[in-house]
This record gives sequence, C-alpha cells and structure tokens, in this order.
Amino acid sequence: MSLPPSSLADRIEDLLPQTQCTKCGYPACRPYAEAIADGSANYNQCPPGGAEGVARLAALLGKPVIPINPENGAERERPVAFIDEVACIGCTLCIQACPVDAIVGAAKQMHTVVASLCTGCDLCVAPCPVDCIAMIPVTAGQTGWQAWSQPQADDARARHEQRNARLKRDKEENDARLAAKAAAKLKEVDASDAQSDEERAEKERKRAIIQAAIERARLQKEAAQQEAARKQADADMNADPAAGKKA
Repeated sequence: MSLPPSSLADRIEDLLPQTQCTKCGYPACRPYAEAIADGSANYNQCPPGGAEGVARLAALLGKPVIPINPENGAERERPVAFIDEVACIGCTLCIQACPVDAIVGAAKQMHTVVASLCTGCDLCVAPCPVDCIAMIPVTAGQTGWQAWSQPQADDARARHEQRNARLKRDKEENDARLAAKAAAKLKEVDASDAQSDEERAEKERKRAIIQAAIERARLQKEAAQQEAARKQADADMNADPAAGKKA
C-alpha cells in the first residue's frame, strides 16, 4: 500500500541534507519534500545532496537514479561563508538571510560566521551591499553527502525549525503591539470632538482607515490559524492513519 503524501514527505525530508539552500526551487527542504511527495517536483533537484542524495531518494521512491538537474546547480565541495570583517558595515542583511542562524552580529557592528553551523547555502551572499562575503570550499574534494553528515543535517534542520519558530513568535508579538496601538488610536478618534462637517468627515475617514487595518489583521490571523490547524490535522493523521479512516 502506498504511503499518504504527508507520510511520504516525512520520509523524503529525512533523506535531504537540510542545508535549506533553496537551490531546489523551494523555500526550504520541507516544502521540497512535500513537492516530491505530491509529484510536483522531481527528486533530482538537490545539488547539496549530490548523486548520492538522488540515489537515496530514488531507492525510497522506487525510481531510477538520474543526474542532478543542471538548472538547480551542480554537486560541489561544501563551502562555508566567510565575512571580510574589515569591509562589513553591519547592515544585518546576511543575518536575516541565513536560514540556520549561523551568522552573529548587531546593527552597525561587525558580523561573523560560526563556521561549524554554516550549511554553505550561499543565501547570505546576494543581499550583502558591500560584497564582503565569500564562499570558501572546506571539504577538500569531497562533495554531496561525502562532504556532509547526518548529525550535521539533523542540527541544521533543528536550527532552521528554531529560527522559524522565533520569527513566528516575533511576528505574533509585533502584530499584537500593532493591534493594541490601532485599538488605542481608534478609541482616541472616537473620543475626539468634531464640530464642523469637515472635522466629522475627517474623523470618519480616520475611523475607516483604522477599522480596515484592524479587519485586515484579523483576517490574516484567522487565515494563519486555519493553516496551522490544517497542518496539525495532517500531522495527527500521519501519526495515526486509522484516525483518518474513522473520520
């Protein structure tokens, strides 16, 4: 019996190197795994996994081993990002781009890469406005899974998930602050004393703008909650397939 897409995606994800490099054409390893599982992506789009990675996926999927799609890049020695600290201007764009929080620093302060945490994804290079980041090969001729290990992949996956959770928490806290600010502003507008027709019209205009912003925020929050509930339901069904049959 074939596996449901969610369960198959879990097994595919376990075979990916978790570099989160987006070279596969997807924003992270998990979305790529889901795309392979549902048939919308091929299993040869992960250059960091290399030929061995394709072979692992092919064995799982019962398909032939095929070359890496050159449109996604080529198998190579694993690089590590290096920041020229003299040229760094402390813009933090590389920190924001790093999918595994391997870059440390502060605004207007020198940044540096924690080499042991870097997955070699290249994502910090393009955003740098002063071109002070170089990708230095560190695996002496070894490529793909020969240049990487399962413990490294597991750690990168955990750090990526922790980063996503932090960003989600930061967004929720910021949304809450904005919602409170909007509610206070609406209360202030309602309490204002409009005397003339022009003042009343301006008061209504401000109320409409604030209420529209509050409604947009409410809808976005509702959509996010629904998506989270859907993912949780998929996870629950994956953990207990019998529950899906009973439903």
